[in-house]
Amino acid sequence: MKVVILCGGAGTRLREETEFRPKPMVNIGPYPILWHIMKYYSQFGFKEFVLALGYKGDMIKNYFCHYELMNNDVTIELGQPEKTCIHYAHDEAGWKITLADTGEKSLKGARLKKVEKYITGDTFMMTYGDGIADVDIGKLLAFHKAHGKMATVTGINIASRFGELKIDGDSVETFSEKPQDGKGFINGGFFVFNRKILDYLTTDDLCDLEVGPLEQIAREGQLMVYKHRGFWACMDTLRDMEYLNKIWNDGRARWKIWK
Repeated sequence: MKVVILCGGAGTRLREETEFRPKPMVNIGPYPILWHIMKYYSQFGFKEFVLALGYKGDMIKNYFCHYELMNNDVTIELGQPEKTCIHYAHDEAGWKITLADTGEKSLKGARLKKVEKYITGDTFMMTYGDGIADVDIGKLLAFHKAHGKMATVTGINIASRFGELKIDGDSVETFSEKPQDGKGFINGGFFVFNRKILDYLTTDDLCDLEVGPLEQIAREGQLMVYKHRGFWACMDTLRDMEYLNKIWNDGRARWKIWK
């Protein structure tokens, strides 16, 4: 099953860092937050990623194209490049990564539609390239398969500036991208979609995901919420970056389930 990660935004609220790099490449400890997200999914057996690139996407391409050289010991014989030997030591073997340019100005819906050709099967997962959590991906997927609806969003129970969910049981009645009071469950990413959702999207750069498609799917009764009451955080501001790095350095990163 493919995991689509949206990596194209300009990250204007984190301009101190994103002036020089895309937000998914801002580090938590020694690794970009994008690496942490992918590493987390891989712990549940999901290692096929489609990265929807935009703003400074060449930096993400460069990171993964040189990943083997930069994350392993290397023996080089000058003048004999064919004898270069990479001493494999990292644990990311088996990751299959598609790096797709989806336009610098595209909104999220357009980015997702533009990578449709790389999405195989009837079900896929999607998340944002700036949010990390300790969501149980296995339980999330089982929940999605059990209810049989088109889409599942992971709901986070914190006050926030992000899209709010009005729910009845596990069904999302309305999806509000601009909540007024910041109460209740909010959109935490970590989606599971039936590929029918792609029919609600276009490749027009102005096609959004939250405003329009998810609102419509919710009205049609096809959007369910997986309620997550554990850890969740995003890399949205300098304060967020400092917080995530602090808990990583203190050994309190709850998403770090690998050794």
